[in-house]
Amino acid sequence: MFNTTKLKFDDIFENKLSQKEIKEYLLELYERGEVAAELAGAASAMREHLIPLPLTDELREKSIDVVGTGGDKSYSFNISSTVSILLAACNCYVAKHGNRSVTSKSGSADMLEVLGINLNLSLENTAKMLEETGFGFMFAANHHPAMRYITPVRKQIPHRTIMNILGPLSNPAGVSKQVIGVFDKEYINRIASALEMLDSKRAMILSSNDGMDEISVSDITHATLLINGKITDLEINPEHYGIPLVHKDEIVGGGPEVNAKITSDILSKNINGAKLDIVLINTAAALIIDEKARDFKDGIEMARNAILSGAAKEKLEQIIRVSNKLS
Repeated sequence: MFNTTKLKFDDIFENKLSQKEIKEYLLELYERGEVAAELAGAASAMREHLIPLPLTDELREKSIDVVGTGGDKSYSFNISSTVSILLAACNCYVAKHGNRSVTSKSGSADMLEVLGINLNLSLENTAKMLEETGFGFMFAANHHPAMRYITPVRKQIPHRTIMNILGPLSNPAGVSKQVIGVFDKEYINRIASALEMLDSKRAMILSSNDGMDEISVSDITHATLLINGKITDLEINPEHYGIPLVHKDEIVGGGPEVNAKITSDILSKNINGAKLDIVLINTAAALIIDEKARDFKDGIEMARNAILSGAAKEKLEQIIRVSNKLS
């Protein structure tokens, strides 16, 4: 099944199938429900057809990505992008793979640009930015030219497809450490198994009980850990770490300007409550995967200290400054 799917996606990315054939195949996978081997086979093909970020082996080994599949219709602010900047303030190297808005009011790129971060960098300068600041943003469109054969088809389909999952599985930096949020908990184990087939070293795949592709502060979150080939399931209850459960409305965002202000305010110690809490607990998950924190309690404390000390605000200012210097 791995090889069959890989060959099919090789044909798609090499423009050997008609738009009608691509659409029928994506719908077939969706209606049947993609299994792990199909996810891995498709991701393997996508990885072979991407333009990689030119990193040293040492930097690639250190890098991590925090990403969601989207499609959860939570209308939250840009949580994973805020987390990524906070992680950089905690001495992580975050190779952020993202795009403009597709299913939300504000995609990661939209919000980061409003913050003043220059995303129009060459691949070489993106790699320099990652090395210098601990944060680099990779525009999906710059790394996946073969997607031009499938994008028109995606626009014709009114629901998610396997492509929502393949983006997070095809990071152009070649990271082997990831936190991936999923729109449906039924896919957590499938994605973990797919990542194992793709030789990922450390990953946490998660989906909340209330349908978020993040760790929720409104309900329990289901997660699967992949650590060096071993897969373990766990539940994450925010209340166990002193975070009260709140209504999902508490983390709703808006357009890029609204979300940029939320992110800036969180990193500058100007926001408390649910928006801060959801950033802290999601940052903790990534710190665990990056082997910086022992557990969620430790990770939340590290993330909070990075904000309270001013390191998070300073990191955002550095990212803005360096990104514009490299243009």
